[in-house]
Amino acid sequence: MKYLRTTLLVVFSIACATGCAKKELIVPEPAVTSASAQPPATEPAAPPAATIDAHEPIAAADIVEDRTAPAGTAAQASPLKTVYFDFDAWVLTAAAREILAANAEWLRKNPGVAVTLEGHTDERGSDAYNLALGEQRAKSAMKYLQTLGIDAGRMTVVSYGEEKPAVEGHDESAWAGNRRVEFIPKR
Repeated sequence: MKYLRTTLLVVFSIACATGCAKKELIVPEPAVTSASAQPPATEPAAPPAATIDAHEPIAAADIVEDRTAPAGTAAQASPLKTVYFDFDAWVLTAAAREILAANAEWLRKNPGVAVTLEGHTDERGSDAYNLALGEQRAKSAMKYLQTLGIDAGRMTVVSYGEEKPAVEGHDESAWAGNRRVEFIPKR
């Protein structure tokens, strides 16, 4: 009986320890991207609206920005741009870092303004998962702003997960517009 109890305890302990392990996603930045390069078949392809090439005109991002912010909202009135993310990711793309650099410049010119970073996700995934992913996205943006010299005391992070979609719909275009971090200035 004692042997059975000990064996069950060991098996249960091993199952708990390995079942709770988290794997961190590390995505290396490609040095040069090719227009003909295709993403691996195991990963969902990101829509053109979610990733903006640095050489494309910024008008494509402005269209998504205008479409995602209903008239009269704080996001529309904000001089700070929204950052968009790939599916199931909080890693900052090159385009996201450029937007964050512009946001950091605006924050440096307006030292009396604090900002709330609101993390959002698309509707896919559980509520708990999406809240955590939205928080990771907002924290990722906040950490990058800190590396650009913005004081962490001026920034707060909040996650809404899938609760506040900017774009209504159930297709890749709508989902891409909802995977974002919005910057809400507070005076």
